[in-house]
Amino acid sequence: MTLSVEQLQANLDSFDILTRKQALEELIENGRLSPQPVGTDTNLHFHTFFSFNCCGYSPTKIAWLSKMANLAVAGIVDFDVLDAVEEFFSAAKKLNIKATAGIETRVFVPEFHDKVINSPGEPGIAYHMGTGFPTASIPEDLSGFADKLRQTTADRNRGLVKRVNAFLDPVILDYEKDVLPLTPAGNATERHITVAYAQKAQQIFTNNDQLAQFWSTKLSAEINIEDLPQTVKLTNLIRSKTMKRGGVGYVQPDGKAFPLMAEMNNFVLAAGGIPTLAWLNGTTEGEQQIEELLKIAISSGVAAVNIIPDRNYDPDCEGEDIKCEKLYAFVELAQKLDLPVIAGTEMNSPGQKFVDDFNSKQLAPLAPVFLKGAYIVYAHSILQRNASIGYTGKWADENFETTKQKNEFFEMIGKSIDPDSENILNNINENSKPQDILNLINA
Repeated sequence: MTLSVEQLQANLDSFDILTRKQALEELIENGRLSPQPVGTDTNLHFHTFFSFNCCGYSPTKIAWLSKMANLAVAGIVDFDVLDAVEEFFSAAKKLNIKATAGIETRVFVPEFHDKVINSPGEPGIAYHMGTGFPTASIPEDLSGFADKLRQTTADRNRGLVKRVNAFLDPVILDYEKDVLPLTPAGNATERHITVAYAQKAQQIFTNNDQLAQFWSTKLSAEINIEDLPQTVKLTNLIRSKTMKRGGVGYVQPDGKAFPLMAEMNNFVLAAGGIPTLAWLNGTTEGEQQIEELLKIAISSGVAAVNIIPDRNYDPDCEGEDIKCEKLYAFVELAQKLDLPVIAGTEMNSPGQKFVDDFNSKQLAPLAPVFLKGAYIVYAHSILQRNASIGYTGKWADENFETTKQKNEFFEMIGKSIDPDSENILNNINENSKPQDILNLINA
């Protein structure tokens, strides 16, 4: 039986990898690709369902939708794992999409131990990234660090569930039976746990009036029938009241709860990626000292920065927009320091866009900056994958006198090569000079 396009697209989100692959192949064979030329929009911060995607999108689905949206470059970034990387690269190659991949976690910055950076209410703790990973296959000596990231998250989740269970009784979760099945590879997040509690409560309180009363009592908020069973309003309240700061399940982390930023940077570099500072909105005490924070970050390996534009401007603002002003100031600083700037929406919370509105008056002036950063990270990825040379490391240090020169080279490579022509890089190696590579691709 021939499946409809709608059914095939739904199958792209199956937890079964073979179903996802088959659905993509059938969509391609049926000529369902977008006929439009590649545009200039980018999103290098998609979360897949291997951490949490609010729409349940798999890496293959994100690649497919990126192709249909004609993105210039698309990139995934999952929390604590690289589980999605190979699938995303495989799907992107079939679709001829320029693709990047990375990882996000929380780290401790000892120099800012008394200042909130970008993790609300948690001094010294920062969301931090690695981008431009060429592959998910990391050196054996890094496996312990990668395993610890995954295990630390799992242990923290189990402790959280135990505390929240005591508060929400009789709505009690079994972590293995109720939470992990919501994930394709066992990497659960607070958002998975939140959904699991909403589902469990619905099973226990089959009467909507009783269910609304239960949540109203437990969350100290008015929950109506129209908020059931797991609307954005309800799930946000469950998470904020039970898991975030001030909630019954929350435990204030200390510096020992997460790796040092420098340790994470070392892991990213050794795995072939680019350590990347994640910027929130410039309003916290830590980010108000952004020059000092960047100085510390760069000294330990950071070579790029990431922005979530949606958080940084008010599209309906007619007057002064403080967040937008801080966004422009941060981008200006990053450019002054020759740091590539990448951007994108996370899609880990309902309501977030698939792609930022780069035609808005606030983002239009920054769109070329984000596109340049995307090209640089993509170029790094393919050069690392094909020749073990990239934006960071010995080869770059020996072949570029300035970071500006390096940026121009990698931007040009990122513009010129796509997955269909990537095999041209098979003839280069660590002894190749930048001009040799440019001559090759321009031949």
